[in-house]
Amino acid sequence: MKRSTWLPAATALTFISAFVFNGCKPGTRGVAAEVQAAPFTKHDTDTAQPPVAPAAAVLDTALYDAKLKYMANGDTSGRWPVKTDYPLPGAVLPFKRVLAFYGNLYSTKMGILGELPEKDMLAKLQEEVKNWHAADTSMEVVPALHYIAVTAQGSAGADGKYRLRMPHKEIDKILVMAEKINALVFIDIQVGLSNLQAEVPQLEKYLKMPHVHLGIDPEFSMKTGKKPGSVIGSFDAADINYTTEYLAKLVKENNLPPKMLVVHRFTRPMVTNYKNIKLRPETQIIMDMDGWGAQARKISTYRSFLYPEPVQYTGFKLFYKNDFREKGSRIMTPAEVLKLKPQPVYIQYQ
Repeated sequence: MKRSTWLPAATALTFISAFVFNGCKPGTRGVAAEVQAAPFTKHDTDTAQPPVAPAAAVLDTALYDAKLKYMANGDTSGRWPVKTDYPLPGAVLPFKRVLAFYGNLYSTKMGILGELPEKDMLAKLQEEVKNWHAADTSMEVVPALHYIAVTAQGSAGADGKYRLRMPHKEIDKILVMAEKINALVFIDIQVGLSNLQAEVPQLEKYLKMPHVHLGIDPEFSMKTGKKPGSVIGSFDAADINYTTEYLAKLVKENNLPPKMLVVHRFTRPMVTNYKNIKLRPETQIIMDMDGWGAQARKISTYRSFLYPEPVQYTGFKLFYKNDFREKGSRIMTPAEVLKLKPQPVYIQYQ
């Protein structure tokens, strides 16, 4: 395992690219970046919230059925599309494809969201939206900013949880950026030795906003007590069910459209007891193929771990840098990704 070194202590914020899995399984991401920020304080939550918009009054069930069938992309196995109750009105999926830029504002190593200056990043995101719409003009493509709001850490911290909560003022910056291009927002959680029951409620004020959704990362859920990055972690169906139940309660109490939940995955053990995951009209679950590498490896990961274990929707992650790390590898094109069965409804760039 290769570790990087800390930058000079004189800097106001310290970044570290914490772990590189040199012997990782095919399809794994390989890198988790550690961030050290100003401590979370109660005052960071004292920011104005936009008014909550009412959900749409009617769901077009005929269009919903047609879009689901389209997303199955000709699959004849009976797995796809997943049969479930209709979502509440205002659902994003499967009517639109979501295209997200991922990262953290404190680090240039965790993804494109924090790597580029804001203006350049937003312009690049809008250009990718155009590329994906050109590849499939039948689907509207909407931009999103996917921000890591709780980052796994290589050091235990004061409470021994190996995770760091970002100040809410940093999440507020993402909201302002998103507003400039009418983008959705996802806030992502890497729990470390904490758990979702402790971390999700910390973000409730944001999850009450109609355009804010959630992501959870099993890779850094360390149920065995080992340090993040030393082994690949996991979430069970019970963890996912807790999260969707929490989101569903917010949706019902605040008259919100359904909340999307992105669950990152690149190995089978990262998500256990998938058949026990509950689907709810208030939430939409996306199992996101999160591995980096050569095209054949990424496709194999998708077919091996997401396709045979259907939950609801699928996503696919593309890496501007890591997808080039292997000899002869390159980033997949929209047309290549859209050949997958089922078609990913959520696309993420890191």
